Amino acid sequence: MNQALIAELNSLKQRDNETREKLLEEERLYGSYDEEMQRVHVENAKALDRIVSVHGWPGVSMVGLEGCRAAWLIAQHSICTPALQRRFLEALEKASRAGEAPAKLVAFLSDRIRFNEGKPQVYGTVLDWNENGELDCEVENSRQVDELRASVGLPPFAESLAKHREEVEAEGGKAPVDIVSYREAGDQWAKQVGWR
Repeated sequence: MNQALIAELNSLKQRDNETREKLLEEERLYGSYDEEMQRVHVENAKALDRIVSVHGWPGVSMVGLEGCRAAWLIAQHSICTPALQRRFLEALEKASRAGEAPAKLVAFLSDRIRFNEGKPQVYGTVLDWNENGELDCEVENSRQVDELRASVGLPPFAESLAKHREEVEAEGGKAPVDIVSYREAGDQWAKQVGWR
C-alpha cells in the first residue's frame, strides 16, 4: 500500500467534504454551484490528474478500497474540467476491468459525464429537479435500468431514488422556484466549461 498516496487522497476528499458541509451550514449548497465549491473541485481534479499521470488509477491494491473511493469522489466532482473527468473515466474503467476498482464507481462516473453532456443516463445515478419539483433523472432504457444497476452492484432505481430524495430533503434541499431559469443556467454553465 502507498501510504503517502492514501493520505493525499484522503486530504483531498476531506477538503471537498468540509467545503460541502460549510456551504450546507451557510445555506449555499443548493440552488446554484457555489464558486468556492467550484474552486475546490478544480484544484482537486488537477491534483488527481497528477496522481493518475504518475500511478495510473489509484486502485485497491495501491490505496485500498477507501483510497480508491476517495479518488472516485474527486473524479465524480471534477465537473468543471470535462477533459479530466473523461480521462478519469478511462483510467477507472481500465482499473475496474483489472479488478482494481468496483464496477459501480464506473457506473456513477459514466452517468455523471452523460448528465453533464445533456444525454440520458445508463444507470440513473445522477438526479436533478424535474418540472414537478421532484428529484428524478432521464435514463436511456427505463425497462432495463434495474437489470443494468444490478449488474454493477447497485440497488433498484426506485429504492435509490427514494433514499436520495429523503437525504436531500433532510439537508434542506428544495426545488428551484423557476425551473426554466434553473435549467437555462445549468445549460449555460455546461456550455461555458465545455460539456456541450
